[in-house]
Amino acid sequence: MTIAKYSSNGNDFVIYHTFVERDRSDQAKRLCHRQEGVGADGLIVLLPHKTYDFQWQFYNADGSEAAMCGNGSRAAAHYAYTYGLASEKMRFLTGAGVIEAEVDGAVVASELTPPKIIDKQIEEFGKEWWLIDTGVPHLVALVDSVDIFDIEQARILRQKYDANVNIATLKKIGKEQRLYVRTYERGVEAETLACGTGMAASFLRAYTEGMAPESVQVVPAGGEMVEISVKDSTLVLKGRVCHTFDAMIPASKGVEQ
Repeated sequence: MTIAKYSSNGNDFVIYHTFVERDRSDQAKRLCHRQEGVGADGLIVLLPHKTYDFQWQFYNADGSEAAMCGNGSRAAAHYAYTYGLASEKMRFLTGAGVIEAEVDGAVVASELTPPKIIDKQIEEFGKEWWLIDTGVPHLVALVDSVDIFDIEQARILRQKYDANVNIATLKKIGKEQRLYVRTYERGVEAETLACGTGMAASFLRAYTEGMAPESVQVVPAGGEMVEISVKDSTLVLKGRVCHTFDAMIPASKGVEQ
């Protein structure tokens, strides 16, 4: 089988398309393994759809299925355009709903599903957290600095609330503000270099509290900035996508389509 490797804002993905829909949890664990597989944060499989340009199956590195991934949606859109599965503007179906995306060279904008603020009154470890669903659930705390991120505390919160965990802070750089975010992700069970839906959730809290403008540059742990903006009732994630390489994976490795 042929796979493509993509990097999007610090997240990396293995992507391919097929006509067969089935459980690919074990395949995701093998392909995403950093030492024995290709290595990735997630596996994205594109499938035909009667109404939309395509639909996807998304798996975290541990084989668990996820409804949505912001940076993954941008990588999937670039892949679909590159392989002739969709035009520059497309609509595709995820577990969280329909995503609209537009490809402009290496830059891809993805309009996420409408976010939901679930709870604004969570107190844990001396911080005030909001629980926000931007396709998947995220805990968000606004802090003075993201220099220190207690991973053990994040792991506890991830298990207690079954949510990704984010800390974020706003800094003024010149005449503009930037939002810095660090994320502990479900399914990877570690801090990742970036998380699109986590950055979107962090931005939504800062924007709702009147701290952030309608459009802001967001900097994740990996350092590669993306732009997040408000569009009506949704959020748009825009940034560069890198098609890293293509590869042939032998069926003898147990990863047949």
